[in-house]
Formats: sequence, structure tokens, C-alpha cells
Amino acid sequence: MTPREAWRAGFREAIGAPSWLLGIGFIGFGSLAQSLGFSLLHAALSTVTIWALPGQLLLVEMHTVGAPFVAILLAVTFSSSRFLPLAVTLMPHLRVPGVPAWRYYAAGQVLAMTSWAVAMRRFPTQERPERLPFFLGFALTMWIVALLCTIAGYALAGSLPGPVRLAFIFANPLYFVLILTADLRGRMVPLALALGAVAGPLVHLVLPAWSVIFGGLAGGTAAFFLTRDRHD
Repeated sequence: MTPREAWRAGFREAIGAPSWLLGIGFIGFGSLAQSLGFSLLHAALSTVTIWALPGQLLLVEMHTVGAPFVAILLAVTFSSSRFLPLAVTLMPHLRVPGVPAWRYYAAGQVLAMTSWAVAMRRFPTQERPERLPFFLGFALTMWIVALLCTIAGYALAGSLPGPVRLAFIFANPLYFVLILTADLRGRMVPLALALGAVAGPLVHLVLPAWSVIFGGLAGGTAAFFLTRDRHD
């Protein structure tokens, strides 16, 4: 494929189920932001800049209870730090000699959990020059959809009950899990998810504040060693 064709392929892949489910999540966020007294401008800017529902929810809720600016900044930063390993694993697959560096920075800015999962699933079947335009076509489409749906959710806030807003917000993480488990030929990811789901509640009994991090670390590490012979 030419770069333009690869970009269109990314756009077509994004405009289906990924955009629908992501859009539902950001409709829920926009509605929740309005109900908590957050302005439309700030809600939209949080989608453009933070571009991650957990960090945006932290921003809105901590602002609502009057948390100090520094505390909000640190909480959102730590929440978004999970994207660092995603970027580290993604960039080696994108790099092509002669491509301007700003394109990689643009790719990093629009990186999300869903776009990372889709890219890592598609890249093995693509030539290296196709990957960056495909990723940008997919990720930019998702980014724009999220912004539009944040605005739409803000406008629809009065018609969405509280439980529906929360259900909308959790639709996208569910889709991310389904993407990761779609290819059952690779056993490590489904096994890591299953072991992490078991380890998380157990760690919560001892260290509630660290259960997600340590539970995921334990599940992923155990899955790696259990499937190590296959990787070798």
C-alpha cells in the first residue's frame, strides 16, 4: 500500500466498532463532566490534551471536590504514565529511515490503549512503511471521534441517568480487553489477563491502593514465565 492507502485503511478500521465504543465512553464522560459543573471548554480540552478517560475522570472529580492544582496534576500524570511502556513497545515498529521526527511525536500524542492494541495486532501483516500512516489514520480518527462525542455527551447530559453515564464510560475498556484476547493463538496475553484478574483481588486484601499495579505485574510476570518455552 501507498502511505495514503495505508492511512485510509487505518481510518476504515477505526470508523467501525472501535469508534462506536470509544464514542459511547466519551459521551458518558461529557455527560458526567456537565453534571459535576465542569465547563464544556475544559471538558473538550481534557480530551484533546489528556486523551485518556481515567486521567480525565480524575481531573473532573478532583476539581469538583476542590483538590489543589498540584495534587490534580500529579494524579493525572501518574494515571497517564501507563502509556510509557506502550510507547516504548510501539515506536520500534513504526520507525522508518527518512521520516521526520515530528510524525513520531504526533503518533505518541494520539496513542491510546485501543490504538496500541489494534496496531500491535495489525503490524505483523504490514510492510514497515505502511505502519505509521496506518496508525495515524486509525488514532487520529479515534481522537476526533472522542472530541466530538465529549461535546455531544455534554449537550445530552440532562437526558442520561447516572448509571447510564457510568456504563458508557466502561464500554471502551471492555472493548480493549476483547481486542487483546481476540487472537488466541498467542496464549500469553489471555493468560496474563486471567492471572491478573485473580491476583488483583488478592493483593487488594493486603494493599488496596496498589492492587491494580501489583496485581497486573504479578499476572503478567507469571504468564511470561509460564509461556517462556514457547517464546524461546
